[in-house]
Amino acid sequence: MRCTQCGTTETKVIESRESSEGECIRRRRECISCAARFTTYERIERPQLVVVKNNGNRQLYNRDKLLAGIVRACEKTSMTMVDIERVVDKIEERLYGLGEAEVPARKVGEAAMEVLAETNEVAYVRFASVYRRFRDIASFERELAQIKNQHLAQN
Repeated sequence: MRCTQCGTTETKVIESRESSEGECIRRRRECISCAARFTTYERIERPQLVVVKNNGNRQLYNRDKLLAGIVRACEKTSMTMVDIERVVDKIEERLYGLGEAEVPARKVGEAAMEVLAETNEVAYVRFASVYRRFRDIASFERELAQIKNQHLAQN
């Protein structure tokens, strides 16, 4: 593993632990040369998903792109990066669980909204407002009312 500070490949593992319900191993590493510390993640390599966009274009699924969208939705909430990684893991689990090599972009967005709705209502509303492209306040209010009704039904 290459050091993030000096670029050398001489590093040692300080700590390893399972994260994301056994789907990934988190390793804390230290560079032998400069003593910089950094974290790496080891994940199961799955077959590459292809996302079919609304216009018919196809592109390889990109975890980093999904992660960036979820991070933006979770800004200024109590969610940590570890929590956000778990959210992305759950979304991926649902996508791979479909058993399809090609997944419509709509299903990616829906899976993200489902997981966020279960995890953090504020992040859900932020993600939904961008994903659903609310045209007016009334459609936004309807979405909020739906969340409120679900919340009341659970309590």
